[in-house]
Parts: sequence; C-alpha cells; structure tokens
Amino acid sequence: MANQKQLHKFGGSSLASAECFDRVVNILSEYSNVGDLVIVSAAGSTTNNLLRWLEALEKDGRIAHEILLELRSYQNQLIIELLPSEKAQKLQDVLNDEFTALSALNAPLTEAQKSSVLGHGEVWSSRLLAALLSERDMASVAIDSRDFLRAEIGTQPEIDRALSWPLAKSIVAQHPHQRLVITGFMAQNQQGETVLLGRNGSDYSATIVGALAEVAKVTIWSDVAGVYSADPRIVGDACLLPLLRLDEASELARLAAPVLHSRTLQPVAQSTMDMELRCSHQPESGSTRIERVLASGRGAKIVTSLDEVNLIELTLGSGHDFERLEPQVLALLNKAQLAPLAYETQSDNDCLRLAYTSELLAGALECIEASPLDINVTVKSGLSLIAAVGAGVTNNANHCFGFYQTLKKVSVEFMFETDSELSLIAVVKTTEMPHLLDRLHKQLFQAQKRVGIVLCGKGNIGSNWIELFAKQKSELEKRRGMSFNLIAVVASDRYWFDEKGIDPNLVSDRFADEAVTADQDWLALIRRQSSYDEIVVLDVTASQVVSDRYLEFAEHGMHLISANKLAGSAPSESYHQVQDVFAKTGRHWLYNATVGAGLPVNHTVRDLRESGDEIVAISGIFSGTLSWLFQQYDGSIPFSELVDLAWQQGLTEPDPRSDLDGTDVMRKLVILARESGLDLEPESVKVESLVPESLLKLSVDDFFHQAPVLNDALQERLNKAQSQGKVLRYVARLSKEGAATVGVEALEEHHALANLLPCDNIFAIESKWYKDNPLVIRGPGAGREVTAGALQSDLNRLSGLL
Repeated sequence: MANQKQLHKFGGSSLASAECFDRVVNILSEYSNVGDLVIVSAAGSTTNNLLRWLEALEKDGRIAHEILLELRSYQNQLIIELLPSEKAQKLQDVLNDEFTALSALNAPLTEAQKSSVLGHGEVWSSRLLAALLSERDMASVAIDSRDFLRAEIGTQPEIDRALSWPLAKSIVAQHPHQRLVITGFMAQNQQGETVLLGRNGSDYSATIVGALAEVAKVTIWSDVAGVYSADPRIVGDACLLPLLRLDEASELARLAAPVLHSRTLQPVAQSTMDMELRCSHQPESGSTRIERVLASGRGAKIVTSLDEVNLIELTLGSGHDFERLEPQVLALLNKAQLAPLAYETQSDNDCLRLAYTSELLAGALECIEASPLDINVTVKSGLSLIAAVGAGVTNNANHCFGFYQTLKKVSVEFMFETDSELSLIAVVKTTEMPHLLDRLHKQLFQAQKRVGIVLCGKGNIGSNWIELFAKQKSELEKRRGMSFNLIAVVASDRYWFDEKGIDPNLVSDRFADEAVTADQDWLALIRRQSSYDEIVVLDVTASQVVSDRYLEFAEHGMHLISANKLAGSAPSESYHQVQDVFAKTGRHWLYNATVGAGLPVNHTVRDLRESGDEIVAISGIFSGTLSWLFQQYDGSIPFSELVDLAWQQGLTEPDPRSDLDGTDVMRKLVILARESGLDLEPESVKVESLVPESLLKLSVDDFFHQAPVLNDALQERLNKAQSQGKVLRYVARLSKEGAATVGVEALEEHHALANLLPCDNIFAIESKWYKDNPLVIRGPGAGREVTAGALQSDLNRLSGLL
C-alpha cells in the first residue's frame, strides 16, 4: 500500500493495570511506527465507575464522594507505578485538578455535563499512555478526539465527515514525527458540547478516525484474539476464524456480538483500509482479519446470542392500510440509524414486531412516537436472540434444517431470514441460552463440513496419493460425514485450481491442459475464491519455497499435512514459530509421513511421551535408500556401482547425493527428537557424509563419472568389519542427553539393526517403559505407495479433529 500509516485501538481491559499499560507499550514498540495513531478507551472499569458516581450524585452525596476517592486513587496509582516521580508529579497535578472540578459538581447535571464527565476516562488513558510511550523513547502526544470529531447528539450519533476531515488532517499534519494517542468514545457538537458515541463507541471512533486519517490498517486490540465460531466462554470447542468477510463481520456487529460493535465496520466498508482483531494479552495468539471478499458463501460460520432483547409491537387500528406500515416504519428507522435486529409481520393481526437491544430501545420508541403514523405501541421485554451468521446461510439446506431442529423444543417468538442471506435469527423465550448456543454450534459445525484439499507436488508420491484418494474418497466421506474435494494441484511453476473440485482420476491426463502458469499466487486465489469450511494443504514436495509458506497456510486458516521434512527439522526458532501459529489459529499440522514413510513412528513416539512415558534413546536405520545400499554391500560389487543401480531403479532421489550426504537421515532424527520432547538443533547432530568434497559441486552426470572415488574409504572399512565378523550399516542414534549421531557403523551380523529386508527401516525406541526390551517398529521406510498411505492416514486423522 502507498500509505503504510496504521491505527491501533486498545480497549479498557487492555489498559486495566500498570502491567497492562506495559504490555500495550511493548505491542506498540513491536507493531507500530512513528506517525501511527492510537485510540484508547478508559482504563479498566473507569467509565462504569463514573456512571456509578453520576447515579450516586443524585441520591447520596457520601457514596458519590467515596466512589470519586476510589477513582482518584486508581488513576493516581497507575501514574505512580508507570512513570518516574518527576513526570508522574506533572500528570498527578493535572489529574487532581480535574478531580477537584468533578467534586465541585452538584446534581442535577445536564446531559451535556454528564457526557463530559463520562469522557474523563479516555482523557486519562490518552495522557498517561502518551507520557509512558515518550518515556520509553517513542515520542507521542495526547490528542482529545473532541478537537476534531464532529457529531450531533442522538441515540446513535454519526460523525460528520465533512466537518471532521479537515480538522483531523490538520492535527495529523502538526505531529508528523510522533505517535498520536487519541481518546475514543467522544466527539463534539456545534455548540462545543461532548457527544458520546455510545457504549463501546471507541471501536467506531477507531475506524472512523482511521478512515479520516487514511490509514492503511486498523487493528482492534482487546482481551480476545478475534472472532470465534461462537463465544469461547460459552462454547468450549469454538474455533478462531483467521479470516472473515466484511459483510459477515458487519452482520455480526449489527447483531451486537460482543467482539464486534455496531457501526464499527461502516467506516471500513466505506474506505480502503484493512482491519484486524487481536488479543493484547497474548499478541501472538492468532487474529481475525476482515477481508473485502464478496465471493458467494456456502453457509454459517458463526453462531451468536444476545440477552435482554425487547420487542416493539406496532398495531394499526381497523380500516388502515397495514401493507404500507412495514416499509414506512423500516424506512423511518433506517434513516435514523435505528434498524431493528429482526422483525416479523403479522398481517392477520395487523401487527409489526421489531426486535431491539435495550441500548437502542428508547431511541427507536422515540423515533416511532415522533412520526405521524397512527399506530398503537407496546413493548415486550425479557427475551433473547440467537442467530447463525455466514454468507449464504439462508440458502444452505443443512444449516437451515439444523437451525430449526435445534429450536424446535424452544419457545420461539418468531424467526427471521435477512434479505442479504447473511443470517438466520430467532427471537426466543428462554433462560438457557448458553446451553442452546452450544447445541446449535454442534448441530451446524459438526455435520457435513466441506473440506477442500490442495496438493503441492504431483511427482511420484503425489501421483500415488491421488490414486489412493480416488479410491478412498467415498469411504472417507461416509465415515466422517463430510465432503472432501481436491480443489488444487500445485507444481513448481504451474497450478490447476477448480473451486468446484477436480476429479482425481483426471489429474494425470488433464493437468497439462488445465494448469496455468504461476503469474498469480495460487494461495491468494484459493483464499479469495474458496467457500469451503476447511482447507487442507498436502505438501509432498521437498521444496524450501513451499516450506517457507507454512506460516501463511496457518494464518489463512488452512490445515497442513506434510511429507516435506524441512520445516520439522528447521532450527528450533523457526520450527516452534510454525507450531505456535498453527496452535494459536486452531489449525492442525500433521507430519507422520516425514519419518518412516507409512510406519507409525512419529505418532508412537509422541503418544508415548504424552501418555507419561519418557524416551531414553532412539536408534535405527532411517533411510530406505541407505538400507538397501548397505544390505547389498558385501564387497562383491563396488559401492559406486550399487549407487548407480539404486538410482536406475528409482530407489534414490534424482540426485543420489541427497541420500548419501546423511542430511535426510539427520532431518528425520531431529523430527523424532522433537516428538520425544528434546530440543535438538540440526547443527547439533554429528553427520557423516558419504560424499567426498570433491564430488559435491559436480553435475549428476559428472558425479556418476567420478563415483568410484566413493569406493576406497568404504572398502577399507568393510574389510575391517568383515575381519571382525561384522557388517556395515548407516545408523542414526539419539540419547535423552541430546547426543545425536548419523553415520556408518560396524555391527554384529546378528544385531537387530543389521538384519533387515532391503529398503526396510527399523526404529528401536528405549524408554522408561521399554528400557530392557526396546519397542521396535520395522518395515518399508521408503516407497511411493507407503508414503502416500501415510498421507492418507494423516488426512483420516485430521478429519476426526475437524
């Protein structure tokens, strides 16, 4: 983007204590730049306590005085804990003057005075955070949003952009080398009075300020990582949604979901800025990015509920034209920014029923009663609302059926389907909303999910997996109650994507005709156009380019099944970063095919450790290629000729040096070490390469021409081993102390590691439970069929986790 300026908004829970302020400073140090904007709410429960003080001021002066003392103490303590004494004293002096002015106020206060009082919390947060940032070498200035935001008083005050824009541009221009810490929640009218933007209005002020300042991105930091498939405090298996369409997010906000507030998305929709939701308490715990995607949707993504819903019932007397009432009332309310959550028309009773939150009820009633319409108005309270939200949900037969099935035993006032096809809504009489929400979540999201599969790599293993998937697809779908479609096949320079699904039986014959060159990023295309509930990437390459995109896969909400060893054996920092991102986004990364092909090695080691066992040592023959070579190597045929023979039979990599240098075995050992609970770095493994330095940089043809160089050293070692009644094998060893070696060893002819079938792998696992008699896993450790089977096994396991 041409303009990289960003805006960060922090809610009250993100500023509730000195520790929270410190955390926010650390976030801004890492994620913001000079010139960025910051919007802040009142710290902790400050606004609620100011409300308590206003109420007490009209009833009991003594209680009001005590509340004000508590507030003063809380705000002073934040300053004392965060700033050095000299700078703290300056802020305390201003703060104490403001509390003195507050204590001098007497009831009754005007509405304008009350609004001004309630805005103090944001002013205190802005001033303190700006001082703290400056103290930490991030020059900042506190800005009162009333200096540039203009709005008139109303139930849902709307910022006047024409008046606010030049004022905002002027203020930003005055502070080009500082971070601007701006108060949320407030604007000012033409009379100079404070106008509050509604409870939780700081999110709206953040996006409107972001639009006025033309920032590239707004990040809302709160106490949750983003939007979940349901409220995670109520539904235990709710999952974080890394991506959410803008229209779906707007609908969720309209329904008063706690994580997205009404009108917050309007400025985003009317600008070019991006928006992201993150958790200030755990900045790396994942996020939800709001995307401007308008592709067709397939159903619900989120279930949400709302208590304290009210019904306004409008009834016409006989003789009036009831058919005209609905459009007239809705047009009136829409114009006043007071559209109902849902509504029902009862033509036979000449009644229109409108659902509202308690916050907007009074404004809606006032709007209706001020109209010239001749109608009777009654209000019904104590109701709740439950909804399923997602593009196309009203056209998804399974989700509609599941919604109605869940509610069939509940007392329902009425159900409502939005014209936008974004939500199914029910207004209900029930006090068991948490239980109902959990049931609806299970009903909708544990049945008939659509899983899209992206295959990276169409070589030997990829082709064999495609054949296996074609045979197993129907059985897998029947067993799991989901649909599985291959939607993309990606090669190094071309890809074939079809959102409707690719027939696996046609990949071999049709790929060359259907695939397009990689001028456009395949990942971006799939992310933008796919409407599947889950996306699974199968990486059967040995590509560093694909491995480097694992973080992107997780961040875009995709699961990963990998036969590629590079990420699993990368330096610990990179490895743990990938693991953490998958965990924090609720995605899964399975990689049993990285070690032992189809043998259940990774799973067994991990399962032992997670069951309470302790791995003491692991040893074995980890390479099918090297297993075959050393099983054949008895001196009758030179080693170099065996390498050539293995290469011709397809038992080695295209460049056999990839097998002979020991790197592949080292990677497998590192992966197993990590599965056993050890932090082993790749460079800590002592690796014996069978490739002399003189052969490293040659072409493959030249390597084979000079391959006899391999023979001399190995022949000498073989002669020595045979003189002792031993054989040579390429062995990997790991101990719990972290000692790790990979190389040629001379073993007794009857040793367990010496007696294998050609190409077999063997893994001997010593543990607290299997100390005297190691647990041995043995079988084919290479081969396209068994590796494809391992991938299919991981897909089957993953489907059980979705």
